[in-house]
Amino acid sequence: MEEIIKVQRNYDGEIINFQTNSGRIISYRKALLEAEEGIIQGVSIVENNVGESELTSNIMEDPTFSSYPPIF
Repeated sequence: MEEIIKVQRNYDGEIINFQTNSGRIISYRKALLEAEEGIIQGVSIVENNVGESELTSNIMEDPTFSSYPPIF
């Protein structure tokens, strides 16, 4: 199983890509699909206030991935 170790954010601070511990850089959408399939561990899928699925980190102190280092 893979885990997310780094993030890439756009100018608005939204996560657009993740890097896994195997070195893959995947889009937010791909990470969401792989989390649903059980390929990526250490994350949860929650429904936001507009009914869309989004990823959260299972690290209790950092559910928004704010302490994850940047990819670049």
